[in-house]
Amino acid sequence: MRKRPRSLTVMIQRDGSTKTRTIRIPLWTLRIGTWTLGLAALLVLIVIALYGPTIRAAARVPGMERELARLKTENARVRELSAALDIAESRYSQVRQMMGGTIVRDPVVSASGLPIAPPIRARLASATADLTVGPSVPRRWPLDETGYITRGQVKAGGRDEAHPGIDIAISVGSLVRASGGATVGQAGEDPEYGFFVLLDHSEEYQTMYGHLSRILVTQGATVASGEVIGLSGNTGRSTAPHLHFEIRRHGSSLDPLTMVKEGR
Repeated sequence: MRKRPRSLTVMIQRDGSTKTRTIRIPLWTLRIGTWTLGLAALLVLIVIALYGPTIRAAARVPGMERELARLKTENARVRELSAALDIAESRYSQVRQMMGGTIVRDPVVSASGLPIAPPIRARLASATADLTVGPSVPRRWPLDETGYITRGQVKAGGRDEAHPGIDIAISVGSLVRASGGATVGQAGEDPEYGFFVLLDHSEEYQTMYGHLSRILVTQGATVASGEVIGLSGNTGRSTAPHLHFEIRRHGSSLDPLTMVKEGR
């Protein structure tokens, strides 16, 4: 006699009904279904393990794009702030030079027990010197740097005190050059001008260089146009380092800005 295969019997009866329905499910069918479900779950787990990071990364893309846009905006602001800081540092350096570098002392100067000479511009040996020999009309800017004109010429008779020349703010120790070929008429010290040099040019022109820290020429010497005659300073009646530059003719003061164009 053949043995009936083992099975699972499920009886179904509706409420209020006497009829029942019997369903027999072979055990091998249940085993196959169980293995199928397990295999499907395993496949789902494998798919999640393989593609889960990609799906999560794709889900993060919109947020990353927003973050990238925010970072670009912040970088633009940082660049703007950096440019503003560079401008501020440049202006601070200019002000420091105008004040003679006394706002923050150079650590090398502070640590040194010996006086340190001011910086001097060097010229290449191959470069030709721009020196005009012989007396000439003053038309050269007296400094290597442009400087800042803090006060212009003021004629006598107005409300303000008369000011016969221009004041050029420049750091102490800057080279002061002759505005034209001349003879040193005077060189010395004055209560108003401090250390000064007065040059006699051709056609009865004269130039005055005041508030120097050092005089490098002697009275009666001949100087060429562009030759160094002294170093800028803060001597005499002066509230900050600058060069007082004045042009005279026949005893009357002329506005240097109308004659000197070079270097400005």
